[in-house]
Amino acid sequence: MTDSAEPSKAGPAPAASVADALRFAFGTLTALPVTVTRWDRSAARGGMLCAPVVGAVVGLCAAAVGGLLLLLDASPLLAAVATAAVPAALTRGLHLDGLADTADGLGSAKPAEDALRIMKQSDIGPFGVLTLLFVLLTQVACLAALYADSWSHGAAAAAVSAVVARTAMTLACRDGVPPARPDGLGAAVAGSVPLRTAALTAAGTLVVAAAAGALFGLSPALHFALAALLALATAELLLRHCRTRFGGITGDVFGALSETAATAVLVVLSLG
Repeated sequence: MTDSAEPSKAGPAPAASVADALRFAFGTLTALPVTVTRWDRSAARGGMLCAPVVGAVVGLCAAAVGGLLLLLDASPLLAAVATAAVPAALTRGLHLDGLADTADGLGSAKPAEDALRIMKQSDIGPFGVLTLLFVLLTQVACLAALYADSWSHGAAAAAVSAVVARTAMTLACRDGVPPARPDGLGAAVAGSVPLRTAALTAAGTLVVAAAAGALFGLSPALHFALAALLALATAELLLRHCRTRFGGITGDVFGALSETAATAVLVVLSLG
């Protein structure tokens, strides 16, 4: 997610339909050819609640590509690289760009206003480059280990990590989380999701993660649920740090939360 667009807040509007919410979610969080027909607060709320659905689609596509390469006798490493590349392609690297910009802002050690200005610059600084490098290497290494175990474990991990990644965005849109800037898409969705609804969405994601792990047995079910829980907790820590440093959230922060959560899921699943 970036700050390139802002839903209109002018005047009351009828509640967004499920179709409106899905269009907002897919049109904002992916590069798929989806036309966003509503840019108001109601559509933003529905769209961010649908973020895990976007994650499911992206994750399943990534898992399918990785599984296909393994079926064609590719190495686990190559399948892992392809699996990590699919989400980047489906989002035009928006979340990775947000991660890099957030790393530059946090690493600058400058006041909030200056850090936010650094994040809006088109270039990527040394903190951003290093963060991207290590995050992508970690994702590929974890996926390769999981694919080496079995293609199904790698595919399930890829799908679950994408769902958890977008759930972190939904949680970041809850009541009480302010925007760092008065404009941009981050400002439009900040605080748009009621706290209880965000919590229920997170609980649903934990159930989905456990169900994916249950395909392999009781212990894997607990492992997948624990991975999702720890990933959301890790994203929450980053969110709180960004609120302290920047005064709130931005579209770049959403991207950083997504990539952080996805990576944390893969790390936990690759351990044990």
